[in-house]
Amino acid sequence: MPSWALPAAAPGRVASPPAAWFSPLHLRRWSPPPGSLPGCRPFTGDSPSGLFQGLLPGLLSYMMLGFLRRPVVVTADVNLNVVALTVAGLLSRLWRLTYPRAVVFDEVYYGQYISFYMKRVFFLDGSGPPFGHMLLALGGYLGGFDGNFLWNRIGAEYSSNVPVWSLRLLPALAGALSVPMAYQIVWELRFSHGAATGAALLMLIENALITQSRLMLLESVLIFFNLLAVLCFLKFCNSQQHRPFSPSWWLWLTLTGMACSCAVGIKYMGIFTYLLVLGVAAVHTWHLIGDQTLSNVSVLCHVLARAVALVVVPVITYLLFFYIHLTVLCRSGPHDQIMSSAFQASLEGGLARITQGQPLEVAYGSQVTLKSAFGKPVPCWLHSHQSTYPVIYETGRGSSHQQQVTCYPFKDVNNWWIVKDPGRHQLEVSSPPRPVRHGDVVQLVHGMTTRFLNTHDVAAPLSPHAQEVSCYIDYNVSMPAQNLWRLDIVNRESDAEIWKTILSEVRFVHVNTSAILKLSGAHLPDWGFRQLEVVGEKLSRGYHESAVWTVEEHRYGRSQEQKDRELELHSPPQMDISRNLSFMARFSELQWRMLTVSSDDSEHKYSSTPLDWVTLDTNIAYWLHPRTSAQIHLLGNVVIWASAGLATALYALLFCWYLLRRQRNICDLPEESWLRWVLAGALCAGGWAVNYLPFFLMEKTLFLYHYLPALTFQILLLPVVLQHISEHLCRSEFQRRLLGAVVVAWYSTACHVFNVLRPLTYGDRSLSPSELKALRWKDSWDILIRKHAQDPTQ
Repeated sequence: MPSWALPAAAPGRVASPPAAWFSPLHLRRWSPPPGSLPGCRPFTGDSPSGLFQGLLPGLLSYMMLGFLRRPVVVTADVNLNVVALTVAGLLSRLWRLTYPRAVVFDEVYYGQYISFYMKRVFFLDGSGPPFGHMLLALGGYLGGFDGNFLWNRIGAEYSSNVPVWSLRLLPALAGALSVPMAYQIVWELRFSHGAATGAALLMLIENALITQSRLMLLESVLIFFNLLAVLCFLKFCNSQQHRPFSPSWWLWLTLTGMACSCAVGIKYMGIFTYLLVLGVAAVHTWHLIGDQTLSNVSVLCHVLARAVALVVVPVITYLLFFYIHLTVLCRSGPHDQIMSSAFQASLEGGLARITQGQPLEVAYGSQVTLKSAFGKPVPCWLHSHQSTYPVIYETGRGSSHQQQVTCYPFKDVNNWWIVKDPGRHQLEVSSPPRPVRHGDVVQLVHGMTTRFLNTHDVAAPLSPHAQEVSCYIDYNVSMPAQNLWRLDIVNRESDAEIWKTILSEVRFVHVNTSAILKLSGAHLPDWGFRQLEVVGEKLSRGYHESAVWTVEEHRYGRSQEQKDRELELHSPPQMDISRNLSFMARFSELQWRMLTVSSDDSEHKYSSTPLDWVTLDTNIAYWLHPRTSAQIHLLGNVVIWASAGLATALYALLFCWYLLRRQRNICDLPEESWLRWVLAGALCAGGWAVNYLPFFLMEKTLFLYHYLPALTFQILLLPVVLQHISEHLCRSEFQRRLLGAVVVAWYSTACHVFNVLRPLTYGDRSLSPSELKALRWKDSWDILIRKHAQDPTQ
């Protein structure tokens, strides 16, 4: 038989070359028998391209004939449990979603930020990153909301232009999808369909979760991404056992990192779940490193893949949230003053209209306003006026009676200063301008009074440990002027750095005493017009924003005469040089401000402590109908809350018991069951712990809804513990049947409690005073009782 020939094929079948023939020699010499493939030309050459030119048309024709002869069938496994749970979740969360058509509790807080998004106005919210706000704003955008609504009080009726259904849709969808997701998580933990269904049913009838997800709030979205991160990680772990580095393996690993980033992007609380997943993944990776069946290259690939997906991808995703946030919010708004001058100048309107086109380099003779970089207690500018310090303070200490220097929180002509060269008398910019550099010694002349900024060995009014700062008045006494200051550019790139408008952060070091010009933050008495105290503090190590200043407004002075200069100071600057701030610079500043901005930690009527949450000793009245007794409360299903807490305690006891016995080489559980039990505890009990215990360390106003993410993990643990008791602690079939009957009765009780509390969950039915009193199961519950109420249907 010739080397290119093939054995005869069966009728209707295409001949194939033997596997041993697939060498370069045989591959280039083989061609199919004539007529075996329709449209295929015989091949006799040695070129590989000729081979494909001969085979490709026939192969395509053969495939098309196969499609025509046989139908294309796609099969899919549909879990009807998941479908039914999804439908039930959607019904429970979306039913009458627009009711009540009024501002409910924290909707007054999030609604104003949605309006800012619609109008593209910059804002700063210290409660968390912007991703959650953007999701709520997306609902408003899809509903055609124009942002025109006054979010000023709880209970205010929404106007017709507010798409209530769209604004509440995304939180409701997140809450609804958390129901089937609970099923999937327990199932991926390798527990039974019954346990998985039980977890989902508990999520379905938990009153507090329903209430929170039906409103324009973020807790349900945070819970969704927490659960999504855990679910994706479990699917990744199961893919690791069968198909590492497969497309599905990469998909679930990457989605885990993205879901963690989304959770952190909703609220900073999301970092707790992120750290939990990272911890479990680190343990998982540590075991892989010790697997002797894997090569060093394979182990390295596993470690790098996890590092990229669980660290790099979340960081990039988190930065993307801020990039979109800063791109959308490009206009000046009410929170600009908190940000630096450079940040404000990057926004449309506001400071940008004033500073656009100012000279970039500060020169001798420049007229400048100096803003404190500290921004606390309020943003303010270095200021002086004709008034002097009192000769004797209220404490009995004396002063220099020099002209007051303060920090003033409003724009004013008295905020202007002139940068003077100590060796020259001129107060205007020369031609060409002589720029001021790091390390130069300058004098600061107050523009309206032409007095020099001065400090000396006299105690400051409110900070006696620091020096008084004043504008020098020559009283012809033995107190000479000390008005030389050395410029220290904090964020310089070199020692020859030029002082720049807005961009440079500078300190002024007094030449004679080495004191630094600093904002103390204390409010002066009435003689100082309640303005902020400025002091000279001895040079200390370290960096503090209270001693840093930036040039905000800047012009080149052109007038030497005082009258002409005063007119010049009153006129707006007219220059034409622009500058931009990079995204990373804006992100860094915004992130820092969000982490450090002071929040309102005042006591609230419905604030609570973490100890109140576990026992459900508190509630929150979200909304009360203006005419009837219909009301909405954040109030949990007491049966579920108590059972979840009991299951957590029982898991901890059992885990410790098994661990002690295993230390004595007594294994009560098979290895597979033990590993499943440990993983379930790490994710469910661990998820509860990391989302609950940190609140004991927080000094902020806390509410019951802060506990909901932790509660969700407890609910997942509850059916796990029940299945464990049934499989490993019940010794007989009778005990298992008895446990099953108890579980049915217990769940029926939970359903009954859900139905009883339903009027307070949905707020769609007015209750009589006696019915409301009957719902006050604990004295600490604040159920609102109105004596004279109308029927809501009237």
